[in-house]
Formats: sequence, C-alpha cells, structure tokens
Amino acid sequence: MKKRFQLQPATAFAVALLVVGCLYAPASPTVSAGARQQAAKYVPVNEYDPRRDAATDIAQAVAEARRAGRNVLLEVGGKWCVWCRIMDNYFEKHADIMQLRDENFVTVKINFSPDNENKALLSKYPEIPGYPHIFVLDAEGKLLHSQNTGDLEAGKSYDREKMIGFLKQWSPKQAGADAK
Repeated sequence: MKKRFQLQPATAFAVALLVVGCLYAPASPTVSAGARQQAAKYVPVNEYDPRRDAATDIAQAVAEARRAGRNVLLEVGGKWCVWCRIMDNYFEKHADIMQLRDENFVTVKINFSPDNENKALLSKYPEIPGYPHIFVLDAEGKLLHSQNTGDLEAGKSYDREKMIGFLKQWSPKQAGADAK
C-alpha cells in the first residue's frame, strides 16, 4: 500500500496565507515612489467637479501631454452651463472630431461654479468672457491660446469646420511648426 502525503490543516492554512500574501505584496522597496506613480495610468477629468483640485488636475494633464506628445485643452465651465453640455454632446456625436481632439490633446475640465470658482488658479489666465472657455497649453504647461467657444458656434451647436480648424491649428504638430 502506498502512503500519501497529506498536509495538516494548520500547515495547509499557513501555505495558503503565504501564497495569497505573495499575490498582494507591495512593489519592491527598490522601486521609487515616483517610478510607480509615473507608471500609473493617467485618468482624464471628464466632468466639472467643484471638489477637484484643479491645479493638480492640470499638472497631471501636462505630465500626460509631455509623455504622449500632445497639448492640453483646459475646458472651463460647470454642470450649470448649457453650452458646456452642448459641447460634450457635440464631441460625442462627431466621433471623427473627438478622435482628432483626443489624438492631439489631453482634455481636462476645470470647474467654475458658485461652489468653487477656482479664482486663484484661473487668475493666472486671460479673462474669460463666457462659458465654456478653452485654454490651450503646450506640453510644458505654457499658455498657447485662449479660445472663446462662442466663436466656434453655429446656431444651437458648434460649427464643424470651425471646430476642426481650431483643433488642427492648436495641435502640437501645427503649434510647434508655427513657433519655428
């Protein structure tokens, strides 16, 4: 008769804990916190949220733009803003224009509302005549352009040619070529 190897229940439990512990162990201490943070995937800011730290959101968007070779679009507005929702819907309905935007820009929404006007942050940029408003930054965070979105409107929506022209004009390839 053959003898079988059998773990005692306490030993089996200890082995199971060891295996699970290895699966959830933190990264090696030799990996710097900065390297782990840099490896973390950028999460776009797609909603106007008065609780967000806009300065941190912009810094993260600029870092992502630098990494990806894109520029940054700061969309300033709020949930209260009808034209902000119209612009969101416009991009959703025009996949080709959204693709043009997303290939060339990191977009971040900056809240402006009675709950949080982001006054200190927005005071660093030109005056905003209406909402939504777009600021274009390069991959280093330098302001390239301040865009009144009213100039891109057509009727109760946005003009296709004007929107495409705006995005192409301020894409990193075009903006870089204009600087030379």
